[in-house]
Parts: sequence; structure tokens; C-alpha cells
Amino acid sequence: MLIALDAMGGDHAPAEIVAGALLARKEHGIESALVGSKEIIEAELAKQGEPATSIQVVHASEAIAMDESPAQAVRAKRDASINVAMALVKRGVAHGFVSAGNTGAVMASALMNLGRIQGIERPALGTVAPFTDRGVLVLDVGANADVKPNYLVQFGQMGSVYAERVMGIKDPRVALLNIGGEEGKGNELAQDVYQRLQHAGVNFVGNIEGGELHRGGVDVVVTDGFTGNVSMKVTEGVADFIFSELRASMTSKLHYRLAALLLRPGLLKLRDRMDPGTYGGVPLLGVNGFVLIGHGNSNARAIKNALKTASDGAQSGMLDSIKTALTRKS
Repeated sequence: MLIALDAMGGDHAPAEIVAGALLARKEHGIESALVGSKEIIEAELAKQGEPATSIQVVHASEAIAMDESPAQAVRAKRDASINVAMALVKRGVAHGFVSAGNTGAVMASALMNLGRIQGIERPALGTVAPFTDRGVLVLDVGANADVKPNYLVQFGQMGSVYAERVMGIKDPRVALLNIGGEEGKGNELAQDVYQRLQHAGVNFVGNIEGGELHRGGVDVVVTDGFTGNVSMKVTEGVADFIFSELRASMTSKLHYRLAALLLRPGLLKLRDRMDPGTYGGVPLLGVNGFVLIGHGNSNARAIKNALKTASDGAQSGMLDSIKTALTRKS
């Protein structure tokens, strides 16, 4: 398996990207094609004590910055690292794609180069929330601010396949994010989708409120991209606030600091569980290829984990299973 890795994407590119690729090969035997400026990548390999021939490098003369207009940049910069890496997947040279770069540009490039799976109306971004040991997949979290009922049904079908094939959850429980748990709650869209999901060939368990997500009663949560994005950012903000307050409190007095030394292993474990880098990135579901988008500030560990997820996903049969799921009544 070869994973196309955008070496120029992310706040810490190319140093952390290259380091992550080397870690993935060392710890998991995963081979990457580092895509970007050959001169810059080989210079970084040299800094990290690796010969230029130790890993595959594919030259791309351009890069898309985080603040560029995604669609415009993808069209104007055909030799950008994102486009060149995506083309490797399209040609079958690479089996998956990873980037910590411009999310919008990755989505635009995936649609331009790979296209949608036949029958999929809109791709969706999913993120793994750390509410259970294996996580809870929430989608969409930003690709589709405005949706139609059938989009959400397909999100549920794709999310169910991803949870089963990639996350290893047997018969994943799918829920609809709503303002109440009872049937009949929510706006017309939510009520319509509720009825459709009952006949979508997934293990639909009904509505779930935002305050119940952390209880671990479901595996896949379906919502529109606007609501999902806001929900996840609020969750991240609250978690950051709690950790900041906890850190300030535990260092405010000497006996608190002494107690913190005893609690340190447990706190570090909790921090790792809350770290997005633990899960590597968010999958773009619905395109003809396994595409994973890492956080902009991804470090080497996050890139290593993203490559592991991409490798597992590319071998999982996920794409064929999504196609099968679409044939079910929705």
C-alpha cells in the first residue's frame, strides 16, 4: 500500500510531515509518497538524517496556502502538491491520500480529480469525537452547510460503513442529531430524515441531543455541516477551557502541584484521548478514493496516525461497501 502525502500542507510543513512519514514507516511499515518541492523535501530528509533515496518523493512545483481561496487555487495551481498527490490516487499509483493543508482545497481537488461515488449526491466530512474507546463518528462537520433530506440519509449510510470497516465497530448505531430524543422532534428536515433513516439499511437508533453525545450510546451521528461544525468547535473550545482552568488550579499552590505529580499519568492519558492527532484526521466520504484531512497544526505523531488510518481505510473495502449501501432503500 502506498499513501500519497501532501508534504507542503499544514502549519508545520514540511518538517513534521516528513517526520510523520518516517515514523509511519518505522512503526507500521507504511510507505508514503511525499509530494511537494523535491528540493525542499530532500533538504528536510537530510536534516532528519535520511538519504534522499530512502522514501519516494514526487515533485510538485506549487503549493496551496491555508488562506487561499480553495476552488480558485485548485484550478489555477494544477501542479500544486494537493493536486499532484490526488492525481496519484486517481491513477491508482497511490491507494490513499493524506494532507494537513487547506481543507477546502483538498475537498475541491478530490471532487475535480476523483469525482463522487456514483449515486452520492454530496460528499461529507466526518470527525471522530473521543466519547468512547473507539470514538463516535460525527458527519457532516463542514462540507455541506445547506442540506436536503437525502444528503443526510446518505451521510448515515456512508458513516455506518466507515464506522464498521475502518473503526472496527460491528453493526454501528446511527443517530440523528436533534433538539430532542423523541420521534417527531425538530424541524421539518429532521422529521423527514428520521423517517427515511428508518428504511436506509442502517442500524438507526433514533434522535440524540447534543448533551448526550458523550455518553457513548451511539457510534455515528448524522447532521448538517453547519450544525456539525459548530458543535465540534464548541466541544473543542469547552475541552480547552477545562484543561486551561485545571492547569491553572493545579499549579496555583504547592500542595496542588505535588498532587498533580501523582495525577500526571492519568491527565496525560486524558489529554491524548482528547487530542485530534490521536485519530489522525477527518475522512472525506463520498469521493472515489480514501481521502483523509489532518488538522492544520498536525505534528509528526498526528501525520503518522493519519497515514495508519489511510492505509487501513484503503484496504478496508470501504468504497465498495458504500456503493452497496446506496442500493438499499432510502
